[in-house]
Amino acid sequence: MKRVIIGLSGGVDSSVAAYLLKEQGYEVIGLFMKNWHDDSVTISNECPWLDDSNDAMLVAEKLGIPFQTVDLSEQYKERIVDYMFDEYKKGRTPNPDVLCNREIKFDVFMKIALELGADYVATGHYCRKGTIQKDSKDVYQLLAGADNNKDQSYFLCQLSQEQLSKALFPIGELTKPEVRAIATKLDLVTAEKKDSQGLCFIGKVKLPDFLQQQLKPKEGVIVEVPSEQDIYNYIQTEFNSEEEKLEYLSRKIEYKMDSGKIVGKHQGAHYFTKGQRKGLGVGGTVEPLFVIDTDVDDNVIYTGQGKTHPGLYKKALFVSNEELHWIREDLELQIDATMQVKARIRYRQTLENATLHKVNSGLYVEFENFQSAITEGQFVAWYLNDELIGSGVIS
Repeated sequence: MKRVIIGLSGGVDSSVAAYLLKEQGYEVIGLFMKNWHDDSVTISNECPWLDDSNDAMLVAEKLGIPFQTVDLSEQYKERIVDYMFDEYKKGRTPNPDVLCNREIKFDVFMKIALELGADYVATGHYCRKGTIQKDSKDVYQLLAGADNNKDQSYFLCQLSQEQLSKALFPIGELTKPEVRAIATKLDLVTAEKKDSQGLCFIGKVKLPDFLQQQLKPKEGVIVEVPSEQDIYNYIQTEFNSEEEKLEYLSRKIEYKMDSGKIVGKHQGAHYFTKGQRKGLGVGGTVEPLFVIDTDVDDNVIYTGQGKTHPGLYKKALFVSNEELHWIREDLELQIDATMQVKARIRYRQTLENATLHKVNSGLYVEFENFQSAITEGQFVAWYLNDELIGSGVIS
C-alpha cells in the first residue's frame, strides 16, 4: 500500500483531499505545519494557527488517520520571511505563496514526509498532475485545476520535475462547491470554513503590520504624474533588432520629482506596490489615484489618476536567466527561439496571449495586449493549453 502524507492546513480543501486519498486506497497520514511563532503581528487576539491545527486534528480524527504537527517556523523565517523583507527593501513585491510552495511544502515538508516513508506528498491545491512518456522517460505535467474559478496552478509555478514526481493533487478534478458538498456530507468541521487569507500558513497577518517589524516607517511624498506627461507621448517605432524593441517595450520609465506635483505624504515607499489604490489617503482627485511606481532609494511614490493611466501599462517584461524556471525542462527555449503561449502575471488573472523570446541574458515575455501593473518581484507563468510549463520572476 502506498503511503501519502498530506499537509492538513485546517481548511476544507486539504480535509477533502485527505478523504479522497483514503477512498482511493492509500495509507494516509496528516501533517500540520506550524510556520509562525511571533504573535505580535497577528491581527486579532485569536491565535489562528492554533485554531487551524485543532481543526486539522479533528478532521484527521473523523477520517481515522494518524496526525501530527511539525514545526517549520525556523525554515519558514529563513526562506520566506527574510526573503520577503529583502525583496521589499529592494523595492520589489515578492509572492510568498509561490515561494512557500517551492521552499516549504515541496521541499522542507516533502523531505520530512519522505523520511517518514511516504511515497507521495499531497496538498489541497486546485490543480492536476499529468504524466507523459518522452524518450521512454516519465515527464510530469502541471495542469490547471478543473475549476476555472479556483485554478491554483500559478502558485505551483516554481515546482521541479523532481517535486512533481512525488506530488498528488486529489481535488484537482473537482470544483469548490463539490469539495464543500463532500465536506458537508462527511460532517467535517471545516465544511463551512472561509478560505484563508493572509500569508501562506501564517494566518491572519496584515502585510504592512508585518513589514513594519523590520522596515521602519519613514515619511516621504506622493507625487501625481499627469497622464499627458511628455514621457508617455514619445513612442518609438523604429528598431534595429527584435531585442532592441523588446527592451524598449519592457523598459522601466524613470520618474523624477518634477514629473508631477506633490499631492500627499506616505510612511514608507516599501509598503506600496504597483497598481495599488488603497492606503494612499489622498482625496480630491477626479479619479482615484493608483501607484504607478515606487522609488525606495529616494522614498517617493509616483501615482496616476484612474485605472487607464498610461503609467500602469506595458506590453512586455523581462526575466533574467537566474530567475527563469522551466517545469518542462524538455521544452526549454534555446537562444533566439520564440514560443507562442498563454501567460499571466498574477493569480486569478485570465490567461493572455503572449510570445516568449529567448535572448542571451534571459527571456522576454511579449503580450499581445497591454498589461496593467506588471510588478517587479512577482511571478509570470506561461502555459500551453492548460499546462503550466514555466515561470520566472519579473525583473
